[in-house]
Amino acid sequence: MGSDGPAFRALRGALLGAAWRAPGVRTLRRPATAHTPEFDLAYVRTGPEGRRPPALVIPGGPGLGSVLPYRFLRRIAARRGLDLIMVEHRGVGLSRTDLTGHDLPAAAMRIDEVVADLGAVLDHEGVERVHVVGSSYGSYLASCFGAAQPQRVAGMILDSALQSAGDLELERTVIRRLLWEGPSPAARAVRQLHAAGLDPRVLLDVTRAAYELGGEPLLVALAERRLRSRRSGAWRALAAYATRDETIVRYPGIYEFDLVGAIAFRELGYGAHPDGHPLDPASTYAPLAGQFPAFAGEPVDLASAAGTIAWPLVLLSGARDLRTPPEIAARVARAAPGAVIVPLQNGHSALDTHPMALLNALDRLLAGQHETLPGIADRLDALPRRGPVAGGLRLLELVT
Repeated sequence: MGSDGPAFRALRGALLGAAWRAPGVRTLRRPATAHTPEFDLAYVRTGPEGRRPPALVIPGGPGLGSVLPYRFLRRIAARRGLDLIMVEHRGVGLSRTDLTGHDLPAAAMRIDEVVADLGAVLDHEGVERVHVVGSSYGSYLASCFGAAQPQRVAGMILDSALQSAGDLELERTVIRRLLWEGPSPAARAVRQLHAAGLDPRVLLDVTRAAYELGGEPLLVALAERRLRSRRSGAWRALAAYATRDETIVRYPGIYEFDLVGAIAFRELGYGAHPDGHPLDPASTYAPLAGQFPAFAGEPVDLASAAGTIAWPLVLLSGARDLRTPPEIAARVARAAPGAVIVPLQNGHSALDTHPMALLNALDRLLAGQHETLPGIADRLDALPRRGPVAGGLRLLELVT
């Protein structure tokens, strides 16, 4: 979506206006640093304060907003007596601009400064210790926050744990094992699509998303529709959701990668070179590599930091997660004393696809009962799926 026309400006005004009117939105003046001009950082806090310990919830991305996409989550949490704090990531939505109204610079997009933003919000709210919930990229931020300010962490949930740019080879192995190699219906369907001449990058992005959202049945049904017709509406809808190209689509306050993508490339290695074989996850962001800084290294060695974790740790891991495969959660659990894995029949990010499971896990963590969670994983799975992605999944299932 272009950002230079009247239609976009009208949309931006409407979305950000709705964000400012959301219950519980607050701001904090952040001082200038070597990389960042002075700006107002927005955050939101909802739910009854003081009845239960607060939880800091960090969405994924980079690029997802906190205020607009998770209003439903916060309403449900408030009804359950949960006190949630969510910070609008610098460079996104209500935290996008400096005091003069200009976009924050790419140099300001650094994980250490984002982690400092989280701590500053807790200071502003008078919260000394907090339970931290991070999903996908948010799990990376949560882990970095724990490494930087361990004394403030009372407990942690890592949902779809992202731990290292070095896990690219693991992603390749898992995706190809499930969706390319062998006789499974999913692999056969993907090979047929490849033989039909589909763009390899789009093929990866769409089939990976289909498998994560609905498993093999959805992927096979979607592939059959696409093989019958190049104009398959279901295929095009999922492609619009899952694929990237040279144009960075921006939905103000909801998803804005154009600024924070600097973090993804500079510190998380999104610009890795494709290896030339089918279904390479490095191809997803390859078209954008020329628009962002080159990889300079990760800010924290989270693999080593996991061994020093001294707080209750819950790892929510989706059996169909192809972006942060279950092997990552298993590795973290082996390193972190007392960590528990909660396996879900889910894809990537329970926060977005199965938030009721996540909120129930948070309930148990706050009550000091996190060790019981693996034993009730089936019950968590059976809860209604009401995440931001759930409605789109139901539509896809109807048209396939």
